[in-house]
Amino acid sequence: MTNNPLKILIVAGARPNFIKVAPLIKAAQAYNRTAANGSAKLDWRLIHTGQHYDTKMSNVFFQDLDIPAPNVNLDVGSSSHATQTANIMNRFEPICHSEKPDWVIVVGDVNSTMACAIVAAKLAIRVAHVEAGLRSYDRTMPEEINRVVTDALADLLFTPSGDANENLLREGIPEKKIRLVGNIMIDALIKNLGKSRQCNMPKTLGLHGTKFLYVTLHRPSNVDDPQTLAKIMSELNRVSSQLPVVFPLHPRTKARLVKSAIPVFASNRFRLLEPIGYHESLCLTEQARLVITDSGGLQEEATYFRTPCLTLRPNTERPITIRLGSNRLTDLEHLHSDIDSALLGNRKIGRIPELWDGKSADRIISTLLACS
Repeated sequence: MTNNPLKILIVAGARPNFIKVAPLIKAAQAYNRTAANGSAKLDWRLIHTGQHYDTKMSNVFFQDLDIPAPNVNLDVGSSSHATQTANIMNRFEPICHSEKPDWVIVVGDVNSTMACAIVAAKLAIRVAHVEAGLRSYDRTMPEEINRVVTDALADLLFTPSGDANENLLREGIPEKKIRLVGNIMIDALIKNLGKSRQCNMPKTLGLHGTKFLYVTLHRPSNVDDPQTLAKIMSELNRVSSQLPVVFPLHPRTKARLVKSAIPVFASNRFRLLEPIGYHESLCLTEQARLVITDSGGLQEEATYFRTPCLTLRPNTERPITIRLGSNRLTDLEHLHSDIDSALLGNRKIGRIPELWDGKSADRIISTLLACS
């Protein structure tokens, strides 16, 4: 390793990405503060692709997570997968030419992840993928395509759990490229526990000391078909007679409810909210009696808190949350019985996987320095 600064572009595009890059930025800042004279400093830039551009889905997360303003915002906005991916590539390539980074770090599995990995790889810039190796083995999910392509191109693959290592080895990825570093989402969670508990979202909603169900749903398979969404809303309305339901509406979900004129029985026991901040979501996840979601990140957060979780999907790219954690898969046919069964069970279930300890970002930064 030379004594020249190591130049890194950190890419974020969507709400889950912001959570994952925050610990990386903190770890890079901490390294620069403590690096001895003559050691390589980290010259990093934050690139926001603008894939999530709504204030409630993007800007508020920069504030909540204390992330500095992006050095560059590509402002790609929303569009079809092909158009959005192409726009990101078109706007990211000149940044790579001007910045000439040593590494491009991409996180997660959104279109920004794959698009920027492709650009960097074609320019012979090394790519590091944080949260590599996760697989649902469901190619109907756009995120699965993004994961497979990004992992095939990456020079370093930072995995959150041992099963991700196994997936990559089966796909022929050389072992020397793979590093098990733990779950960076949990870095962010641990760092923000104090703020999440201080905000006390249940108390704000008048639910302090009350058992409640926390719901987040946004995937097309759950919200795009009017009949499916109507059945889900009907089931949630049923459950609200047993315990209050708290359901922050993703913009996509809200739009589908309005477009399809699906009856919404909002009440004191069925709280439909605007999108909420990261700390509020963590607080609800920790204190909920049960979580119902189709979000990958929420499966992991519920596992850390050992809060029972039902994932309304036929599969998950995070099977460790089922094998070790508090998560279970469900579907529309079994949602009713699975909810009732979960509410009869123990309050806290499962255990926290190995290396979900809040130190993943430090391991990533140390590895990048050692490999440069």
